[in-house]
Amino acid sequence: MSNETETGVLAEDAAVLHKMGYAQELSRRMHGFSNFAVSFSIICILAGGITSLQTGFCTGGAFTTIVGWIVGALFALIVGASMAQIASAYPTAGGLYHWSSILGGRAWGWVTAWFNLLGLIFVIASVNVGVYFLFTGLILGDLFNIDTSAWANYWPTFAGGWPQVLAVSLITLAQGLLCHFNVKLTTKLIDFSGYLILVIAVLLTGALLYTVPHLDFSRLLTFTNFTGDAGGGVFPRSESPFYIFLLSLLYPLYTITGFDGSAHTSEETVDARRNVPRGILNAIIWSGVFGLAMAVGFILSIPDAAKAASGGVNISYNILGALPVPFALKAVLLSGIVVANFLCALAGVTSTSRMVYAFARDGGLPGHKLLKHVHHKHKTPVGAIWLTAALSVVVTLYSSAFLALAAGCAMFLYISYAMPILAGLFAEGKSWTEFGPFRLGVLSKPLAIISVLGGGLIIYIGTRPPNAILVNYLIGLLVLLAVIWFGVARTRFPGPPIGDRAVAARSAEIMAEEKAMSLPET
Repeated sequence: MSNETETGVLAEDAAVLHKMGYAQELSRRMHGFSNFAVSFSIICILAGGITSLQTGFCTGGAFTTIVGWIVGALFALIVGASMAQIASAYPTAGGLYHWSSILGGRAWGWVTAWFNLLGLIFVIASVNVGVYFLFTGLILGDLFNIDTSAWANYWPTFAGGWPQVLAVSLITLAQGLLCHFNVKLTTKLIDFSGYLILVIAVLLTGALLYTVPHLDFSRLLTFTNFTGDAGGGVFPRSESPFYIFLLSLLYPLYTITGFDGSAHTSEETVDARRNVPRGILNAIIWSGVFGLAMAVGFILSIPDAAKAASGGVNISYNILGALPVPFALKAVLLSGIVVANFLCALAGVTSTSRMVYAFARDGGLPGHKLLKHVHHKHKTPVGAIWLTAALSVVVTLYSSAFLALAAGCAMFLYISYAMPILAGLFAEGKSWTEFGPFRLGVLSKPLAIISVLGGGLIIYIGTRPPNAILVNYLIGLLVLLAVIWFGVARTRFPGPPIGDRAVAARSAEIMAEEKAMSLPET
């Protein structure tokens, strides 16, 4: 794209943003690949695709791992396509919250924001704890034979002990500093993460297959009931193949989530109405393809399925730890996995802070004046970044709450995905008449219906044992939101500017905000 062409595209992007009542405060530095890399990095098949392997295998063995991944990835693609159509029409940092407000009303948007924020915070938290576990288990344990099993006993008041608390705090601090002070480096690191995930996934899949003496692909469709004790107690025993298959869908759906990151970085993306939908869809497609290949590699490399399943939550660690490859290659693979997880959470902090910034910009959060502030020099929402970092550390401190909510982060995110899609289903052709370049046409409403029904199914399977406690959290959250909305927010939360009159009233404020961004920080 020539400089003259890009200048015209940037002017068009700003005009679209102005039309929705917002100033161009964030710097549009991201092109198509960078926007894709944000979602691809948050999905990170080297995170959930490895640590959640037991969710697929300890249900129905190879069959539910492979077929469940395919079905789950296709569902994620349907949800992503429905979101992409709305993102093309309304390319704002608030993403889902903003879409729900426009299509379903102020209250619908406010509730969407809280589900989305909760899910995003726990994605960052779970991944950063995963970075700690992967580093201690794979790098210190498997590569250097350092026993870290006793570390959790130090300061046992908090989950994992003080080594975990300290490590997660330092990891999150590093991510916060990058997002605050060097947005260009952060973007380059997230771009690098996109390439790193692909390279390590290919190398890991190749290494897994190379170690197999005989490739028996018929094993991929073998159904074995590993619920109960046979699967290390990951899931309670069940004799229903259909129910077991439903449980296995948690494997791809825990992994292929977070693709709303492309939407949350809309205001930093050049030609957002086209590049954001592409970013969402490409992130899901490539994660699905490479994640499937990696799952095939894991399954075929297992010499004894029953013995592997009995390892329960340690199944992927056991496979990687016993990988019979040269030390140098093993070091590259395991180090690459740890680094990819760190960059996954970095992309998550970037995405979540933009969501916080957008929600605060419309008065949706306490202290919204601080949280919506964009640093003039760094062009980053610094208050939103550090709130995101702080919350993601706090929720890792208590295991009883963390384990349940970390397991349910995908459920909360998919609820927040389904809400604007449901609103769009009823608004399309009525109050929603203005669309972007990406359209689904006749497929729009059928895909929206599948997305909403699938969202309900995710709530069902996500709240089955051993995560039944999530029912209490979900009910408690709904009650709390109802109390806050009817008690305070209904009268104090203005919501985004909707309608020509509301947008026109903000024109002077938009000009002042953009002028202020050109001044040095005081």
